[in-house]
Amino acid sequence: MIRFLLNDQLREIENIAPDLTILEYLRTIEVQRGTKEGCASGDCGACTVVVAEPSAVTGKLSYRSVNSCITFVGSLHGKQLITVEALKQGKELHIAQQAMVDCHGSQCGFCTPGFVMSLFALQKNAPDSVVQDFEPASQSQRHNIELALGGNLCRCTGYRPIIDAAATVLSTEETDQFDEQEANTWHQLMALRAQDSAAGSVTEVASNSGSPTERHFFSPQSISELTGLLAKYPQARLVAGGTDLALEYTQMLKPLDVLVYTGAVAEMKTVSLTDDALVIGGAVSLSEAIPYIQQVLPEFATMMERFAALQVRNQGTIAGNVANASPIGDTPPVLLALDALLHVHSPEGEAVIPVNGFFTGYRQTTLPAGGVITAIEIPLTKTDWHRRVYKVSKRLEDDISAVLAAIMFKVEDGLIVDARLGFGGVAAVPLRVESAEQALIGQPATLDGIKAAQAELANTLKPLSDVRATAEYRLQIAQNLLTRAVLEYVYPDQSLTLASEVSAHA
Repeated sequence: MIRFLLNDQLREIENIAPDLTILEYLRTIEVQRGTKEGCASGDCGACTVVVAEPSAVTGKLSYRSVNSCITFVGSLHGKQLITVEALKQGKELHIAQQAMVDCHGSQCGFCTPGFVMSLFALQKNAPDSVVQDFEPASQSQRHNIELALGGNLCRCTGYRPIIDAAATVLSTEETDQFDEQEANTWHQLMALRAQDSAAGSVTEVASNSGSPTERHFFSPQSISELTGLLAKYPQARLVAGGTDLALEYTQMLKPLDVLVYTGAVAEMKTVSLTDDALVIGGAVSLSEAIPYIQQVLPEFATMMERFAALQVRNQGTIAGNVANASPIGDTPPVLLALDALLHVHSPEGEAVIPVNGFFTGYRQTTLPAGGVITAIEIPLTKTDWHRRVYKVSKRLEDDISAVLAAIMFKVEDGLIVDARLGFGGVAAVPLRVESAEQALIGQPATLDGIKAAQAELANTLKPLSDVRATAEYRLQIAQNLLTRAVLEYVYPDQSLTLASEVSAHA
């Protein structure tokens, strides 16, 4: 049974399909249809809702905007699901709703509920200092607004009035019913989580030609319980954020009969940062990981802000991005360049597997049967290296990379003494080009010094042509990004800052 709050009402659900999405649940079972279906793939933001849950870090509720079309209902146990229907108090609109009205941010209205929920989450996550000192013309404030709205793509009014609405929300020190009820909601959610250990799992019993069949959604509480379930149900699919897996159901119409959720496994929800390494738990969301990455690898964190959109980053995990083994995943090339390690648990026991060598073919890896990536370890051994991470895509945010390049090298006495080159989008797997790395070693960090490495890239990379880019374009971009990285080393005072508009589009 799963127990959660739908706005301020308790829900207890036992017999539901494991692959039932929040969007389907709201529209067909609860008959709350303010939440819309647009793309059914987590791209447009029309289905945005907000999930609140107790945070062990802040001791308060954490509010996250998520795409309800690709989020399974089973993941809601012990959480609060907030929908657009609950924002209004009596006849008074919530500030996020009123701002959209006052700033003329809505036209046809289909996308408006999603925008409102993103504005609601933006308000809830704004520190008090931001509200008190808000400056609409501030570049940093504009950046925060754009991050919050990057996953809401419909904009028949244009973005200006919607950004004005966001500025209004952030500049208003106004409490709402959720603030007033936060302490009570906290205690309710903690009580739901403290109930029997079987809570958080649901089973659908269906009759097929007279013989009953069962489909399951499991929420194990520990790694040992997790691996035990994978051993018992070898056909089970792991789900962390589900931002890729859910598309098999919503886009390909494939039933997902047994799902094992990692989000309740406490050991996989931790982050450890020491002088030697950053260790990110396998169930830690991208949004939760970014502040830690920012402290030690700012170029990685800047790229991560362009990983899909906020709703996806609030759900997706680095472990999932690696385990999917997509050739266009954004984090694997960077992890390859950083010599990252995967901590894996399986029926065979515990193991530490280098990311380099993990990908063996298109969507194929060395992950053992029944295995799960419980953590990603990033050694902090390249703090004195020149490091650059570039994402090339047609759109600034919420877009798939044509090429993702992680270029890192160490220079001593004018010569490159070590290098790492990780690429995505240029082969059937995320690729570390070791032959090109060797061609860099011993060469000066100049345009002439990288020519041999660029030739090796041409020999090694075998990109495909598709709707995002041609093979020739991808190869040229990969070579040019190496040129750019070296130019930014040679001319640091003239280099494009990582936060610049040009770098973001690079």
